[in-house]
Amino acid sequence: MLRLFHFYYADYNFYLCYMLDYLVVGLGIAGVTFCETLEKNGKSFNVISDASQISSQVAAGMYNPVILKRFSLTWKALDQMEMVVPFYANLENKLKVKLDYKLKVVRRFASIEEQNLWFEASDKKGLQHFLSSHLLANENANIDAPYGFGEVLNTGRINTKLLLDSYKSYLVKKGWFKNETFEHDRLEQTDSGITYGEINAKNVIFAEGFGLHNNPYFNYLPLTGTKGELLTIKAPALKETLAIKSSIFIIPFGEDLYKVGATYKWKDKTNIPTQEAKDELLKKLETFLKCDYKVIDHVAGIRPTVTDRRPLVGRHPEHKNFYVLNGFGSRGIMVGPYASNQLYNAIENNEPIAAEMNVERFRKKYTTV
Repeated sequence: MLRLFHFYYADYNFYLCYMLDYLVVGLGIAGVTFCETLEKNGKSFNVISDASQISSQVAAGMYNPVILKRFSLTWKALDQMEMVVPFYANLENKLKVKLDYKLKVVRRFASIEEQNLWFEASDKKGLQHFLSSHLLANENANIDAPYGFGEVLNTGRINTKLLLDSYKSYLVKKGWFKNETFEHDRLEQTDSGITYGEINAKNVIFAEGFGLHNNPYFNYLPLTGTKGELLTIKAPALKETLAIKSSIFIIPFGEDLYKVGATYKWKDKTNIPTQEAKDELLKKLETFLKCDYKVIDHVAGIRPTVTDRRPLVGRHPEHKNFYVLNGFGSRGIMVGPYASNQLYNAIENNEPIAAEMNVERFRKKYTTV
C-alpha cells in the first residue's frame, strides 16, 4: 500500500508526490465510517475537514431499527443492523475508548389501541426480530405511563462526540488529517485522478453533511436539510435507565443527565438554538415527566436529509473520480457502515449500489455548465 510520506517543519506539512487512493472531505459520521472502511481494506487516504457542520457532534447517537411513530422497520434495517455492533466494536478496540452503550429503547403507549397496534406489528415479517411481544409495565413513579411500554430489541447508543473527537485525534497522529475549509475551486481532475494543492489522489469523496449544498459538483442533489434541536436536562429524582419514546425521546446519559429531543424544522438552516424549540420540547416532555428537572444544555444542528428520505451515494455524472456519501438524516450511526461499504465496493469492485440510495436516481436533475 502506498502511503503518503510526511515531513514536518514548523507548522507545515510537506507532501512528496505519491498518489493517495482517496481524499475524503468531511469528518462526520459519513467521513469516519468511510475512512474506517478504507483503512480496513488497506487503502491510503487523507481527510480535510473543518467544524462548520456539527449535526454528528450533537446527535444522540442511538441505533434503533424501528420507526416508533408507525411501528415499522427503517429502510434496510436488517442489513444495517448486521453491521452496526461489530463495526463500532472494532472502533472501540482501535481507539481504546468506550463507544457502544447497550440501551433499552421503549415506546410509551398512549392508549389500549396503541398496545394492540404494537402486537400486530410484532407479528410482521422482519419486525418480530426487533419488537418484543411482552409489554413492560411502568415502574417509575416519575413517569406517567398507565398503558406501559413496548420494548425494541437489540438497540443501543454510540457516544458520537467521543467517536468523532477520538477518530480525529487518531488521524492527526497518523498525519492523515488537515483541519481546514475545503475550497472546491482548488480541486482539479487529472488523467489519473485528482489534485488538491499538494495532494494527489485517485478519488475524492465528499462527505460534507449539509455543507454539500455549497458543493458546486453535487449541489444539484435534493439535500434539503432539517434542523434538529436537543436539550440536556438534569433530573436527580428520575432514576430512569430506559430510553423512552413518547412524542419525543428522553434518553439517559448517566449521572442524572438525560437528552430530550428532537425537533424537526425545515426552514431555519442555522446551528443556533431557539427558544421556540426549547418550549416545544419542554411542553412535550411535561406530558409524561412528573419530577423536577433543570435544563443544562441546548444544542442544534442541521441533519443532512433528502427529499425521498434515502442516502445520497455514488459517482458524479461527469467527473468519474468524484463521489458523494451523504444524506444519512437522523440515522447516521446505522446507515454509515452500510452506505460506506456499498460505496467502497462500487468504486473498488464495480459492485452495484442499492438503487434506492444511488445518486443515479437524480441524474435528470444534473445539467452540465
